[in-house]
Amino acid sequence: MGFMKVVFILLASVLQQVISTTTTIGNDNSEFLVLDYYKETCPLAQEIVALNVELAVLENPRMAASLLRLQFHDCFVMGCDASVLLDSDGGMLSEKEAGPNLNSLHGFEVIDKIKYRLEEACPLTVSCADILAMAARDAVASRGGPRWEVSLGRKDSLRASFDGANQFLPSPNSSLKSLIANFKEQGLAIPDLVALS
Repeated sequence: MGFMKVVFILLASVLQQVISTTTTIGNDNSEFLVLDYYKETCPLAQEIVALNVELAVLENPRMAASLLRLQFHDCFVMGCDASVLLDSDGGMLSEKEAGPNLNSLHGFEVIDKIKYRLEEACPLTVSCADILAMAARDAVASRGGPRWEVSLGRKDSLRASFDGANQFLPSPNSSLKSLIANFKEQGLAIPDLVALS
C-alpha cells in the first residue's frame, strides 16, 4: 500500500470522527440526518457529486486533499454547516479571510460547479453542507482511500464565524501544545492531529 493511500485512509478516518463529533455544533437538525435523505427529492444527488469530484480530481489530483481539507475546516468552526463557503457580506466577515484559511483553502470552484449541477437537477433541494460532506468522501475514494456512508440532511448556515475560524482552526505557526489543546477541544486525540497535519 502506497504512502499516499495510507495518509488518505488516516485522514478519512479522522474526518469521519470530526464530522460525527461536530455535526451538532451550529446545526440543530443533526438528529434528522439519514442515509437516503434525497431519495425522493433528488435521487441522483450522490451520483452528481461523485462524478464532478472524480472529474475535478482527474484534472488535478491534489484537489482530493483540498476537498477533504475544506470539509475539515468547515466542521471545526461551527459544525458541518457550509459556513466556510460564505463570502463577506455587510458586517459579516468570511471564514475564508481568517488566518488559517487565507489563500490556503482550495476547491471552492469544484463545490460551486457541483451546486450548479444539483440546482439544474433539483432546484433548492441539496444543501451545500451535504455537498461538502459527500465531496470529501468521494475525494478520498477517488484516490484509493476508503468510501464511507454519509448521512445527509444538514442545513446550510446563514452566517460565518471569522473569529471562530481564527480561534478553532489550527494555524500554520501554532505550537504543538496549542495544537494538542485545539484538537482536544474538538474531541480529537494526538493521532488525529498527526493524521490531519
